[in-house]
Amino acid sequence: MHDRPLPELDELQQLIAEGGSHLQARTLCEARVGSRRFPVQAITLGNPSLDVPAVGFFGGVHGLERIGAEVVIAFLRSLVKRLAWDELLHQQLREMRLVFMPLVNPGGLWLGTRANPNGVDLMRNAPVEALQPVPLLIGGQRLSPGLPWYRGLAGAPMEAESAALCSLVEEELLSRRFSLAVDCHSGFGTRDRLWFPHAHTAEPIEHLPELHALRRIFEQAHVHHQYVFEPQSLQYLTHGDLWDHLYLRALGKPERVFLPLTLEMGSWLWVKKNPRQLFSRMGIFNPLIGHRQQRVMRRHLSLLEFFTRAARSHPRWLPSHEQREPLRAQALKHWYTRAPR
Repeated sequence: MHDRPLPELDELQQLIAEGGSHLQARTLCEARVGSRRFPVQAITLGNPSLDVPAVGFFGGVHGLERIGAEVVIAFLRSLVKRLAWDELLHQQLREMRLVFMPLVNPGGLWLGTRANPNGVDLMRNAPVEALQPVPLLIGGQRLSPGLPWYRGLAGAPMEAESAALCSLVEEELLSRRFSLAVDCHSGFGTRDRLWFPHAHTAEPIEHLPELHALRRIFEQAHVHHQYVFEPQSLQYLTHGDLWDHLYLRALGKPERVFLPLTLEMGSWLWVKKNPRQLFSRMGIFNPLIGHRQQRVMRRHLSLLEFFTRAARSHPRWLPSHEQREPLRAQALKHWYTRAPR
């Protein structure tokens, strides 16, 4: 048991070594499971100047959802392999910054649990309280770490992994005039969804026009895509969402634009095609058959590549001051059945 490897961490170490001087890797904190210690690492590449845009890619927040970490690692692998020959990639990296945190919760991945080794759900761990009622348990609870969606003790510091993610985002993303974040998960449903804040309130976010513009250029470039682009609040509200916490912090600098997105891969697509996965805890959240795993990678890697291109070219599609209000009206009509209260 104690010698069991964590394949995603092993692959990440191999990519760091292969990337050499093109990558900068650092350990943000450690996750402990008994005597085992797992590094929580950040990998950056591209131009470190704060004058260029940045995209952050995050995975493995929930240990049961291995596919999220695997998609982020696969995208990093693609970049590392292309460094040897792709001049356009090198040009892109001279004009932007890419940030990777593929294994936010390595202890949970190793244990096969949604929570971290302390029993805390990292995506319910931020100091943000929902402004409207949340669903029982799933919206975040403080009753017991033995129940899912545990937020941690009231008033306690954030877990080391949550704090590390927030510090990395503040340093590498919120410090720039434009940045995107993509956090890869899987969950129940038969559609792949791209969620954006808020999760703590049904009120639309300040950057609704920018998100509507981003959705529009995505749909123009991917006519036959399978994603539902929507605010998370249309599905359910939660306490303690890390991306709400970071987005609210970003609002303190109104001259900057930070757009956090969560990719929720529809795991019922895999269960529907292989019902036996219902009898496997990992099978509920991950494709267990090789060719379906490969299909997931092909589908979502092009999405992550799109976000790097969108960030690099953001002056071409971000709405001007005059365009924002018409776009806001279009977004409210598209996503909300009534104007915010």
